[in-house]
Amino acid sequence: MKPRRLRKTAAHLEITAFINLIVVLVPFLLSTAVFTRLSVIDLTLPAQNTGALEHVTADNLQLEVVVRAEALEVGDRTGGLIERIAATPTGPDVRALGRLVQQLKTRFPDKLDATVLAEPNTSYDTLVQVMDAVRAGHMAQGDKVVRSELFPNISIGDAPTRTP
Repeated sequence: MKPRRLRKTAAHLEITAFINLIVVLVPFLLSTAVFTRLSVIDLTLPAQNTGALEHVTADNLQLEVVVRAEALEVGDRTGGLIERIAATPTGPDVRALGRLVQQLKTRFPDKLDATVLAEPNTSYDTLVQVMDAVRAGHMAQGDKVVRSELFPNISIGDAPTRTP
């Protein structure tokens, strides 16, 4: 008997359906992708207090903004409270804070540091609004209103607890 041999032919790879799937899938995935815009603010933590009592002069203002639910407390770390800005029904009054910080900047033009202290339940949006009001503002120069840098070096931390 004669041995039978199978004839083997090279198999062709059929990828047309796969290419069609990719052609439809890639634009769909690209159109549904979510692109986010991130903003980064450089922050530093406040230095530890050495406990030494310093007297407030024009050279050593240590601006401190305490964010509370009912008010913003602007003060000097060693000199005490400068002004308490009551909150509006929609949240903290950042416009009044911006005006006060601009007045402080005109009195202390060389100072760049500020500390923002927030209570634990302060929203992120509120914290960013307060930091923006402390960092930069709008000042009049002649007949133009220009954006100016107020206290750009911001440290953040926890607000001190109140003693009842």
